[in-house]
Amino acid sequence: MENFAVIDLGSNSCRMTVTQIQSDGSYHVTHRLKEMVRLSENENATTTPTLQPAAIERTITALQGFKAVYDTLPNLTLKAVATAATRKATNQKKFLKQVKAAVDLDIEVIPGTTEAYYDYLGVVNTLPTANCVMMDTGGGSCELVLIVNGQAKHLISLPVGSVSLSEKFHLNDQIQASNLFEAMTFVDKLFNSVWWLRNGLNLPLVCLGGSNRTLAKINRRQNHFLNFEDTHGYRLRDDAVYKTFNEVLAQDMAGRAKIPGLAKDRADIIIGGMIPAITLMRFLDSDRMTFSQNGLREGILFEHLTALAEQNSKVIE
Repeated sequence: MENFAVIDLGSNSCRMTVTQIQSDGSYHVTHRLKEMVRLSENENATTTPTLQPAAIERTITALQGFKAVYDTLPNLTLKAVATAATRKATNQKKFLKQVKAAVDLDIEVIPGTTEAYYDYLGVVNTLPTANCVMMDTGGGSCELVLIVNGQAKHLISLPVGSVSLSEKFHLNDQIQASNLFEAMTFVDKLFNSVWWLRNGLNLPLVCLGGSNRTLAKINRRQNHFLNFEDTHGYRLRDDAVYKTFNEVLAQDMAGRAKIPGLAKDRADIIIGGMIPAITLMRFLDSDRMTFSQNGLREGILFEHLTALAEQNSKVIE
């Protein structure tokens, strides 16, 4: 038996999943932990992207909490990765050294394309996604994958996310029409720069990330689903997606914090977080959206399970 732990240090949240893997290849998740660390908060406030002391402190505190959990687990394999906020930070090396000194943890900073590929593995292994466009909206980046016949035909990571868009276009509280227009135009131009994205015209969207899943959670609460947070595989038509976005958009930050299904700690960044998916849905003229709770961490797990299976087959040979 192996305890396989994956830590995903994103721009907005820090998450850890622990999966217990048996010798016969079967597995089940034993821990799912999340802390909202806002690592990318005010990262672009200076002339160069720099992780701020308060954000670093919050992140190290979260990692110390995770360590208290995984240190108790026998036969542990641990993989920790960092994404957009750490990827672009000019003080990246200093930050990683701080983490190493405080938690004795080595974090791998992965490229955006690797992040997109892990998202793809997490989705295709758990949802029927033969032909679609997959989108993972995080705090500081947005990963896109064109899936054709179950294969990742094209993938890219774009530098837009819930925190970065909210800060850049002042979308935190009362939304001004001009700011919303500028933000959506900015994202639309980014999508136009991706030459292969038009090949996804009319395909369904498969959406990952906390901001995107919030669309599903709000809708499930309105429709009185018992477990409204179980969004994996949940589908919404385009009119339902736009209606939900409009309801969130109509509120200021205090009003958004009261919307059932919307976490209070996302109230100030949720508009920026939803804009990429809303814009992409219109850009591709897609009529439906499916939500996935599985992404990067699950993709790393499936990569590990494949490697274990290959090792076992060689032993048998």
